[in-house]
Amino acid sequence: MKKRYYKELKFEGEYLNGERNGEGKEFNLTSQIEFEGTYLNGGKWNGKFKMYNLAGELDFEIDYKDGKRNGEGKEYYDNGEIEYEGWYLNGERNGEGKGYYKNGNLEYEGKYLKGKRNGEGKEYFNDGNLKFEGEYLKGKRWNGKGYTKDGIFDFEIKDGNGKGKEYHDNDLLKFEGEYLNGERNGEGKGYYKYGKLKFEGEYKNDKKWNGKKYEYNRYGKLSYIIKYLNGNR
Repeated sequence: MKKRYYKELKFEGEYLNGERNGEGKEFNLTSQIEFEGTYLNGGKWNGKFKMYNLAGELDFEIDYKDGKRNGEGKEYYDNGEIEYEGWYLNGERNGEGKGYYKNGNLEYEGKYLKGKRNGEGKEYFNDGNLKFEGEYLKGKRWNGKGYTKDGIFDFEIKDGNGKGKEYHDNDLLKFEGEYLNGERNGEGKGYYKYGKLKFEGEYKNDKKWNGKKYEYNRYGKLSYIIKYLNGNR
């Protein structure tokens, strides 16, 4: 049995060949147990992982089995806000879950499969208004309706096809154009996060194919136009 410390105890348990192997416990900076179970080759293998809020209260816990997360849990951004909360299977998002913007506002609620949105779900603008509702397939919008920030019907996707829009996390337009099989295909326009036109022309399988890309200097003035032909600049 060995122990490792910050100033407080960080880990106590068994080692093999210099790595954590066997029974062990990990502790946070306030000496609360974060993980208790077995390790294999330095990684958590079977056991229970816990996280606590700033008040020291249990925030969530999730089981590890064969080195992967299983059950209900959460993910966080580097600023401490929740990025995702919901169910996991074999380390991936599976089942009901919710995704959030970095400021804590709800961005998506619905079903996941193997880490991707799959099945019924809804997307929201950062101000809370409905952006899209319908069905997803392997992370792509498949069947459903999109709305403007004012709640007005804007577009419809059927079997991954149709015209649609995508937005940056500041709710400014990111893309508008045609889709085929859930990907950007056909005529479309892409926009920078600050609102200026980035690309206009033809897309193929989610890639810029034929058209023009616009680049601006730090004063917002157009500095370059790059032409695309058959996916090449």
